[in-house]
Amino acid sequence: MPAQQRIQRPAPMYMQVAREVAREIESGTYKPGDVLPSEAQMVDAFGVGKATVRQAVAELRAMGLVDVRQGKGSIVRGPALQGHPMDRGIYRRSARSGPRWEVPQPPEVEEPSISRVVLDGTTAALLDQADQDALSVERLLRDPDTDVRTAHRTLIPLSVAAEVPALADAPDAPTAALFEHLAAAGHTLTWAEHVSARIPLPDERATLRLPDASPLLITHRVTYGDQRRPLLCEELRAPAAGVRLVFPVQAAKAPANKPARAKSA
Repeated sequence: MPAQQRIQRPAPMYMQVAREVAREIESGTYKPGDVLPSEAQMVDAFGVGKATVRQAVAELRAMGLVDVRQGKGSIVRGPALQGHPMDRGIYRRSARSGPRWEVPQPPEVEEPSISRVVLDGTTAALLDQADQDALSVERLLRDPDTDVRTAHRTLIPLSVAAEVPALADAPDAPTAALFEHLAAAGHTLTWAEHVSARIPLPDERATLRLPDASPLLITHRVTYGDQRRPLLCEELRAPAAGVRLVFPVQAAKAPANKPARAKSA
């Protein structure tokens, strides 16, 4: 049977509403900074129920076209403002008692959860600790301006916690404090960040309040000590359409040229 004769199912009603509003945004009917019609107005305009409108707005948010702010409604984003900027910098400042770090992070929604886990998969590979025990600290963060939620997890291998007792005593301390404990133990710290994306699992979708088919942005930031030894790993899971990761970039020194060896006769 020719492809053009195949029966195609119509898109769900919320998708039809989302696509229509998306066309109006792209055509300039709604400009960056404009507030979309209220839920009640959209119900009347499209002849659908409230649940359909809410799903449509969630889809527009997943597309990166609107930013939903509590008490203000759905605000159209500008082309250069797709996703709320999330600072991933680590800022060092001097202090008499030793180095201090500042790590930008949104406020926590609830108290951190601490558990003991066995490292496997990506985090085990990054920490070079396959099948080893670690302390896991999980946090749920929320940006007060955009209501975007992110899940943050810190993994501290028990071998590292045994060497730095302050980590074992308070693994749920702020990230900057963990860095300070490691530095006080004599480590010269460096970092590397690994970024990937995937479709969220059902529990992640519920926790982060993600619409269907919204991709999940995942970063793993590894803290290294001397001789490039992995000391801890931070995992951040965030809605891809809701954030933009902003990294400070510094030029690295070029490796020194090695003198050419004389060839033996």
